[in-house]
Amino acid sequence: MELGDIGLIVHKIKENVSKVIVGKEDIIDLSLICIITGGHMLLEDVPGTGKTVFARALAASLDCSFRRIQFTPDLLPSDVTGINFYSQKESNFTFRPGPVFSNIVLADEINRATPRTQSSMLECMEEKQVTIDGETRKLAAPFFVIATQNPVEIQGTFPLPEAQLDRFLIKTSMGYPDTKSSIDILKRFKESNPLGELMSVVTAAEICGASEIYSKVKVSEDIMEYIINIAEATRKHSGVHLGVSPRGTLSLMKASQVHALLKNRTYVIPDDIKAMAVPVLAHRIIPKGLSADNSNPGEKIINNILEQTAVPLE
Repeated sequence: MELGDIGLIVHKIKENVSKVIVGKEDIIDLSLICIITGGHMLLEDVPGTGKTVFARALAASLDCSFRRIQFTPDLLPSDVTGINFYSQKESNFTFRPGPVFSNIVLADEINRATPRTQSSMLECMEEKQVTIDGETRKLAAPFFVIATQNPVEIQGTFPLPEAQLDRFLIKTSMGYPDTKSSIDILKRFKESNPLGELMSVVTAAEICGASEIYSKVKVSEDIMEYIINIAEATRKHSGVHLGVSPRGTLSLMKASQVHALLKNRTYVIPDDIKAMAVPVLAHRIIPKGLSADNSNPGEKIINNILEQTAVPLE
């Protein structure tokens, strides 16, 4: 596979998902950036904006296994990762895999689960493996978690800790569609659900191939310094309690490399960094005097830093 082939893969997926999801090409791009880089995505939005439908449409477009986990306060870690149970028939312990043993996992309303259950996702998302009773099992590749949460309803929820927020490559929202898109949605869903008619257009092997070569996209030293300057500015900002970590800078570089490919380039330019800075970095900083999961102040701070940070000249 060549770098140019990634653009073809992305085009096929976007075209297929767009049969169901209207007017959200930017969200589709962000999800594909996550999948190719091996990252994960957090969708924070009010109910009814299409988060679950989007996840299902994306999964249907890929020839990959898909599982949905409905997070609730009584959900146990073993309900997510799996459990060793004693089989009387075989007279020994047998492992029953949980829903994380899938290529694409929809973690619906993830902030409704207890911190203990939320933490069961940490090893899965970062190490792509699960350790149960001292035995480590690798997860299938590709492995992509798309989680959702409702920012309005806070009763009965448990805000995601900083450590878990940092595991998400991108945090964004679907948002309400404009008038034209809203009319198109009504027309498409008037007689039937187009989601049930979607067929896979890309194989798991193609996604894995793209994940192996996207890193060949060129990143100059000036661009690397630009990324570091942005990160350091978050650590020195008067309104920030905790700035971007080294994991955040690495995530920004990786996301920018795939973004460059989506723009038919094999090298990163400052515009790629600017396009990816908010979705990649805003949820990784903790503004002073505000909760860690409040993304709006983070977006304003990142945009302010982008305006003040010198852009490298090529």
